[in-house]
Amino acid sequence: MSENILKKKIPSEKEAEELLKEAEKLNPGLWTAHCKTAGTCAKKIAERCNELDENKAYVMGLLHDIGRREGILDMKHIICGYRFMESKGYVDISRICLTHSFPYKDIRAYNGENDCTEKETQFIEKYLEETEYDDYDRLIQLCDALSFPDGPTFLEKRLVDVAMRRGFNDLTVDKWKAFFKLKEYFDEKARQDIYKLINLK
Repeated sequence: MSENILKKKIPSEKEAEELLKEAEKLNPGLWTAHCKTAGTCAKKIAERCNELDENKAYVMGLLHDIGRREGILDMKHIICGYRFMESKGYVDISRICLTHSFPYKDIRAYNGENDCTEKETQFIEKYLEETEYDDYDRLIQLCDALSFPDGPTFLEKRLVDVAMRRGFNDLTVDKWKAFFKLKEYFDEKARQDIYKLINLK
């Protein structure tokens, strides 16, 4: 993928890092360290997958939660991130901001509070229904679930941590199954256990 194409649809790595720094000043918290971990994991996995660009994967991982720049938000962070990236013309990132929370395509499976308006909720539902996930959507969904602020972790630990903090609902197990399917998918694409790629033992 040429650098020119990358620049049209996503920011450069340097700009992405600056956007995250700016967001951290607006809303300080561990969420930015989580994003850095996700970006690093995405890059390492993408390096082993022939069809994926590791720089694009890194930027997507880095900015998937950029909507949290707006403050303490729950589901609403995805729509805020979507709008912010759309306003900058970075359509590939706006998409990731919205899809990263839904490996299981049902808005009711979201762990946490739906603090979106009814109109925003309807937009998310329609967007998910009409979007066919590609490998970047899948990769960032997985890396989101592999990333603690202090580094990569096993799916089981991250998923339980999220459930302890944000709740458990009737679709949580289905969502967990979707995450494990993503790991199997990328194990096969990378031709090795991705836990080893991200230095987990």
